[in-house]
Amino acid sequence: MSDVSQPVAHPPVTDWVNDFDHTDPQWTDDPFPIWDELRAASPVVHTERFLGCYMPTTYEAVREIANDTEHFSSRRIIVRDVRPEVARNAAPPITSDPPVHKPAKQLLLPPFTPDAMKKLEPRMRAICNELIDGFIADGKVDAAARYSKYIPVQAIAHMLGIPESDSDLFINWIHMILELGIKDENMLLQAVHEMSDYFRTHIEERKTKPTDDLISYLMNAKDKEGNPLEDSHVLGSLRLLLIAGIDTTWSAIGSSLWHLARTPADRERLIAEPGLIPVAVEELLRAYSPVTMAREVVKETTISGCPVKAGNMVLLSFPAANRDPKMFPEADKVVIDRRENRHAAFGLGIHRCVGSNLARMEMQVALEEWLKRIPDFRLDPAGTVTWSQGTVRGPRQLPFLLGKAM
Repeated sequence: MSDVSQPVAHPPVTDWVNDFDHTDPQWTDDPFPIWDELRAASPVVHTERFLGCYMPTTYEAVREIANDTEHFSSRRIIVRDVRPEVARNAAPPITSDPPVHKPAKQLLLPPFTPDAMKKLEPRMRAICNELIDGFIADGKVDAAARYSKYIPVQAIAHMLGIPESDSDLFINWIHMILELGIKDENMLLQAVHEMSDYFRTHIEERKTKPTDDLISYLMNAKDKEGNPLEDSHVLGSLRLLLIAGIDTTWSAIGSSLWHLARTPADRERLIAEPGLIPVAVEELLRAYSPVTMAREVVKETTISGCPVKAGNMVLLSFPAANRDPKMFPEADKVVIDRRENRHAAFGLGIHRCVGSNLARMEMQVALEEWLKRIPDFRLDPAGTVTWSQGTVRGPRQLPFLLGKAM
């Protein structure tokens, strides 16, 4: 067996087109000019890093791959330094391929309908205001650490019926899986085991005391043959809901606040026209899409005229697709009243995000409640904004000064 205990050190990138690395600090800090350079070179680029990996750079190439389940498998959804055996039911439906994907996804749709989100909205507004109460008097705040991070954590905990007070535990697992786990296999496995043990305890409790939450919903769900889901399927879907339901929206809310802190004209317009917030949320999702997924090439094919070989991974960058000027006029400009906006922030193809209604509602509520109570805020020049590395990109430190500049 190979020793996977040592994290891999990555040399700095000197040639982005032929040797890209989405974990490089330059990419983490500011990926937008890098994507432009890659797109100008080719619709599909390749690196030998990560045991061989392609990246589509245009909206069209991303869409082609996302819709092609014959040549591209979803069994591995993170581009990492190692490729151990994939566990069955790792995180269905996101790690499922046809034909098992469709029934796994259909099971998860009912709890995330627009009507279900309307019922959750009052709790979301309360969460936002409770968080703001905790720092508004201080005159300054790290908005990532004290606000955007906890909104989706507490929302998904509420839906799963697990203690909102366990939020820091969930946040740590996400950091271990989505950031540290790219280069450190042991860290990833530790987080998956801890998370599975945590959910097993909750599942056992519900066997004697059923509840009205997502854990009980999955325990009572049936597969297409009418049988209860395997334990591994229930656990995999719970892991998915916790991971996918938190980091993505936390990053999108943080990026939106970062933009509004730097762009007073947009902030003032949303305060004057709160009815524009839903449209602005779509544009902020496009401009600062948090999620990059992965696929594994299982059969040789060509994408946008470029050959791709089996055995390689694909970095499926929805954020880069959303900056493609062929698809979006003034793609690098944030136009908060952009009306035609077929962005790919929630993915394309069969794996389009199950929780998109939840994410939209959380972003809308988070911005509405913040702007109502904190109309004036700006970046704190004494602080530093830092961004997460890897699969999900969003601000991890977001130091703001609150109130009018003196």
